Amino acid sequence: MLTLSLIGIGCGDPAQLTRAAIAAINAADLVLIPRKGSAKSDLADLRRMICADVLESDRTRIAEFDLPVRDAGEADYHKGVDDWHDAVAATWSQTIANHLGRDGKVALLIWGDPSLYDSSLRIARRLDPLPKIEVIPGITSIQALCAAHALPLNDIGAPFLVTTGRRLREGGWPQGVDTVVVMLDGGTAFRSLDPAGLHIWWGAYLGMPDQVILSGALTEVGRRIVALRQEARERHGWIMDSYILKRRP
Repeated sequence: MLTLSLIGIGCGDPAQLTRAAIAAINAADLVLIPRKGSAKSDLADLRRMICADVLESDRTRIAEFDLPVRDAGEADYHKGVDDWHDAVAATWSQTIANHLGRDGKVALLIWGDPSLYDSSLRIARRLDPLPKIEVIPGITSIQALCAAHALPLNDIGAPFLVTTGRRLREGGWPQGVDTVVVMLDGGTAFRSLDPAGLHIWWGAYLGMPDQVILSGALTEVGRRIVALRQEARERHGWIMDSYILKRRP
């Protein structure tokens, strides 16, 4: 029987690993490390560092693979993502077959948490053969962002909404909430909003040595965030950021 463990590893700080995550890594026969190109080599390096730090025996093997790239030119967004997930699942299946076969325990180290704006669970259910799937939750980027700003996410008795930059840009401010968490923003979707009365808490590379955060009234810090984001992206070749917006009367 093939078992696949999706292990949340936090947002970049190895100290965020839970005891359950460390135990699951050590229980694996094979750990998969995805490579996302030279521009994002930091992500693979962190996974290698975690394995070197917590693995207690030579029994666990490590296999690296190149992650397929999503076709950003596909007009139908959902079809493009669906096709990409099929390609990723096929790559996972082939890598597992090459290094382990159809029996044993496989681990994937997931940035953040496998259940929140991450498609690992959807991809895992496309594997052939279909493994038994277990999830080890990790610290999410939302938790890391709130901690970095010492910010309680929700107001007393009030809801909040987690969404993407694309949906914020296309749909505007969501109805019925005054707090919005924005993830997977390929740009700066907050610029599409009327900034009056909005406050932002932004962060990039959360939990990593290069972490950068900024907060304030959107009218005052919006342009600074855009500039910081562009500078950081050019310096690293990639960026992973998120932000919280609150609307005040």
